[in-house]
Amino acid sequence: MRWPEALALVLATLVVAALAAQSPTYGLGRAPKDDEIKAWDMAVGPEGKELPPGSGTVADGAKIYAAQCAACHGKTGKEGPNDVLVGGQGTLNTSKPVKTIGSYWPYATTIWDYINRSMPYNKPGSLTAAEVYSVTAYLLSLNGIIKEDAVMNAKTLPEVKMPNRNGFIGDPRPDWHPKPAKSASSPHQ
Repeated sequence: MRWPEALALVLATLVVAALAAQSPTYGLGRAPKDDEIKAWDMAVGPEGKELPPGSGTVADGAKIYAAQCAACHGKTGKEGPNDVLVGGQGTLNTSKPVKTIGSYWPYATTIWDYINRSMPYNKPGSLTAAEVYSVTAYLLSLNGIIKEDAVMNAKTLPEVKMPNRNGFIGDPRPDWHPKPAKSASSPHQ
């Protein structure tokens, strides 16, 4: 290493050390524990590698939806008062697109992830994995994406081909590019 490069390296090290020493700590908080980080690390990617064990059916999902979801999303997912979940197919390229699970969302795993983290609204994260699989199956069925006898689990859910899967700009990170999959349970393939 030549003298100018060595001097630049020493100066850079001193600047980083000085900035770190001047950073305020405020005396608040603590470093998270490993088990806390693991509990927060629950994102499910398009390939579904992070999906937990369990399974759910459309029939079970209909019961759970009626009890936990219908008050906010309507009896059939079309009424509201909150987000409409069903319909909207063929509207994305119109002046008034209807963005629903069936028309907009690119991956079935995203639906599972969102329900798992955020629903029901008054008790987010309170559904079991099997209940989330069931509600996801029910919503996919209402949107005509899977058949009524389909079973959703960590293997079958990532195989569901959503109608708008190719309607988004791809993520350049190679670890988030799902491989195209064919689903025997999807009538739209």
